[in-house]
Amino acid sequence: MNARNDRMRRARKLRMKIREQGVNRLCVHRTPKHMYAQVTTADGSRVLAAASTLDKNLRQGATGNVEAAQKVGKLIAERAKDAGIESVAFDRSGYRYHGRIQALADAAREAGLQF
Repeated sequence: MNARNDRMRRARKLRMKIREQGVNRLCVHRTPKHMYAQVTTADGSRVLAAASTLDKNLRQGATGNVEAAQKVGKLIAERAKDAGIESVAFDRSGYRYHGRIQALADAAREAGLQF
């Protein structure tokens, strides 16, 4: 097994548990250059809110660091609240909870999203 397969196995396991709970989920994806976040329905059929470092107001400066992840976390929380979503389950997509993933989650919590 390689690292990608291990990550996908962890992600699949987590997504099944979230689906059983029946709550909206905050999905994150990271690449070396960008961070992406979206709030989807529990079954993943619809995207309710989305934010990434590709948004016009977040493109200035570096986009692959902790500060950029914090901005994405704050923005996704604002957009989710605008869509009427107060509580989500955090889907870290198999990534370890540290660095940019942790920064995004903490910023979303500080902006009022509960998980």
